[in-house]
Amino acid sequence: MQAWLAHLETHRRYSPHTLAGYRRDLAHLAALAGDRPLDRLANGHIRQFVARLHARDLGPRSLARALAAWRGFYQWWAREAGLPGNPVAGVKAPKAARGLPKALSVEQAQALLERPAAQAATEPVALRDQAMFELLYSSGLRLSELTGLDWRYERSADHESTSWLNLDEHEVSVLGKGGKRRAVPVGAAALAALQAWLPVRARLLGPASGPADAAALFLGERGRRITPRVVQRQLEKMAQASGLPVHVHPHVLRHSFASHVLQSAQDLRAVQEMLGHANISTTQVYTRLDFQHLAKVYDQAHPRAGRKS
Repeated sequence: MQAWLAHLETHRRYSPHTLAGYRRDLAHLAALAGDRPLDRLANGHIRQFVARLHARDLGPRSLARALAAWRGFYQWWAREAGLPGNPVAGVKAPKAARGLPKALSVEQAQALLERPAAQAATEPVALRDQAMFELLYSSGLRLSELTGLDWRYERSADHESTSWLNLDEHEVSVLGKGGKRRAVPVGAAALAALQAWLPVRARLLGPASGPADAAALFLGERGRRITPRVVQRQLEKMAQASGLPVHVHPHVLRHSFASHVLQSAQDLRAVQEMLGHANISTTQVYTRLDFQHLAKVYDQAHPRAGRKS
């Protein structure tokens, strides 16, 4: 199991969050198997395990993720160990009702990003936060993709960039889920915020900064590459300071990006590419959102793209 998780981390570039979830799911599998060797589990055993977890009030989404982890593990292990087959094949979790993703209205997004404090910001942390959240909303990045960005492409003996900002081309090059690379445009407001942040970025570097930290686009106050938890905490503070009546986390800005662009541009395939979705069915959930009342406030495809019709 450890070898498979290491394979996902090094070869498939799965995020630490996904790996932690898979590790928990594999621990459940080992506990449910008890004294029975894992290489002797059959399809019937897996179905029993799913029923037992369901009886413990594990929801359909959690069960589906557990089955995905188990199925992926056995698919890899069957080749490595010469197992006769994958005991998880054909086992499905109960269907879950698909809820609508939460998104801010355009007015709420503007209130969040156009606070008076943002216009007067001069401190590195405030400039960093403004650049981070403008970029999240501008380009629809996942949280792990944002924290993994370098300020430019770098390659040395100690570090090679996997995702980076290309300021001249007004885009970010991102290595997303499953090792899939995509280029995503960066709008005018995000570019302006990044150009304000980059000159002061080096002020957060320090003795603790290693090569990967020195290349990072966004840094914490201790000079290390910023962590997802810091991003979440700073966004919560910003939302509260803006007086928003809703809980705002980084994925809300990704949902808002997708919903607002799709409502204006009506190009599902383009939004799929920008979000890095493998299947268009994942993107189609945004077509269920009713944002007709927002159409008049759009500036072509995005309210902060800086383009005039």
